[in-house]
Order: sequence, then structure tokens, then C-alpha cells
Amino acid sequence: MNKPEIAPPTLRSIVLEVRDLLREGWWKFFDWLAVISWKYLFFVSFLVLIIGGIMSLGGLAFWLIVVSILIKSLAGGKHRAELAAVAAASRADMEALERRVLEAEMAALQAQIEPHFLFNTLALIGQLIETQPQQASKVHADLIRYLRSAMPQMRQQGMGTLGQQIELSRAYLNIMQARMQQRLQFSIDVPEALALEAFPSMMVQTLVENAIKHGLEPSTEGGEIRISARQQDGFTEVEVTDNGVGLDMHADDGVGLSNIRERLRALYKGQASLLTEIPADGGATFILRVPSPASVNQTN
Repeated sequence: MNKPEIAPPTLRSIVLEVRDLLREGWWKFFDWLAVISWKYLFFVSFLVLIIGGIMSLGGLAFWLIVVSILIKSLAGGKHRAELAAVAAASRADMEALERRVLEAEMAALQAQIEPHFLFNTLALIGQLIETQPQQASKVHADLIRYLRSAMPQMRQQGMGTLGQQIELSRAYLNIMQARMQQRLQFSIDVPEALALEAFPSMMVQTLVENAIKHGLEPSTEGGEIRISARQQDGFTEVEVTDNGVGLDMHADDGVGLSNIRERLRALYKGQASLLTEIPADGGATFILRVPSPASVNQTN
């Protein structure tokens, strides 16, 4: 069997192959200049000058060094820009992952809290049906209102509106008032203009639950919870105050407060805060301070 004849390379194919090799070599040289240090480049340039002088190619060696220095200046800037872009993308990915982890932790925490609250509320409704049917109907309506406010916030990716949170807290406090009777009083002072403001979901509710659990329930007399909101210096501030047993300022934050601080850090990159104060007449005050949407847009 005769072997197939291999056609000799044409001049055009040779030129194209040489062109590809030169192009590949050029970009390898460019990338090499981008990553080496200036100290190493000067050392190599010194060797090139010596070798060029020995081979009577001093002029060519000189211009090669000049061109290399110019390319190094350009390539170094390109390399730094690429590194900065990679670092920025990495930070963005980490922040996005951190936000997803925090939201997953919040959902898991909420999933643990909700059944306990729901079972207690259903048990309360069952008791009131026999003794106070009208009150049972009211608690039932508040529970429906609570669930209607809570479910959308749990589905949202970290943000809802302040109005949603206030409605959730109002329904929750109505239910807790039915359970605690005269031991719980509350007031809510939130301007209607702030109701549509974007606000991290479930945070106000967490502070309200914290005030009842650690402030009012341990007190035999109970007490009052006040919720208020305002805009000040480009920030939206929501304040939750109780006149219960007070805070131990030396104690660590619980799970709920730690979760709020971590979510604020992830969502606002240090621009938001959770402040803690002790009022002169006792109890505790927590202030959620987040940039208003207009301020966030200007920053971005």
C-alpha cells in the first residue's frame, strides 16, 4: 500500500505559522514583564548590555532595554488593574455569600421560633373560646395579621419595608398583650411617610421579642414597650424602648442581637449600626440606624 504523499508547506502557511509564533511570544514576553520585579528587570538589562557589547550589538541591546522598560510600565499597570479587579470580584463574591449565609441563619432561627409562638397562641385562642369568645376572635384576627406580615418578609432576600415590620410588631404585641394582660402596654409612633422605606426584614420584630423576653417577662409588674421611627442626618432610625428589668451591659449579646449586628454589617458594610442605651428611668433602648435609601444611592 502506497503511503499518502504529504504536501510540502506553502509560503503562506509558513508565514502564518511564524506570525502566530511571534504573536504568542510577544504576549508571553508582555505577561512576563508584567509580573517580574523592577529589580529583576534591571539585573536582566545589565546582562543584556554586557552580552550585546560582546557581540557588537550594543545599540540593539540598548533599545531592547528601553522598550522593555516602557512595556513594563504599561504591563505593570495592566497587571495591577487585573489584580484589583480580581480582588474586587472576590470581595463581592464573599460578601454575597456572607449575606446568603446570614439570611439562611435568620430563616433557620425564625423556623425555630415560629412554631413555639404559634402553638402558644393557638393554645391561648383555645382557652379564650370558652371564657372570652370576643377576645378569642380578636387574637385570631391578630394571628392572621401577624402571619400575613411575616410570611412575605421571610421570603424576601433581606429587605422589606418599615411599614411591613411595624404591622408585624403591632400584631405580635396585640397577641402578647392578650397573654400578659395588664403586664404589657405598648405604643407605636412611626410617621406614615416612613412606611414605604426599605428596611432589613425581621429586625424590629427581633428587638420587640427581645424586649418582652428579657425586659418585661422577668418583671412581676411587666411594663411598656415603645416603638418609634425618624429620619435624621441621612439615616432612618427605629427605636425600641422598654421599662423592664434593664440590661447587663457586661453580658454578651444573645443570638437575636448578634444576628442583627452581623446582618447590618453584611448589608450595609459598616454604615449601619445597632445602638444600646439605658434610659434614666430603667429598662433598655435599642436603636437601629441604617442609611436612608437616598443616602445609599448617592454612596453607590
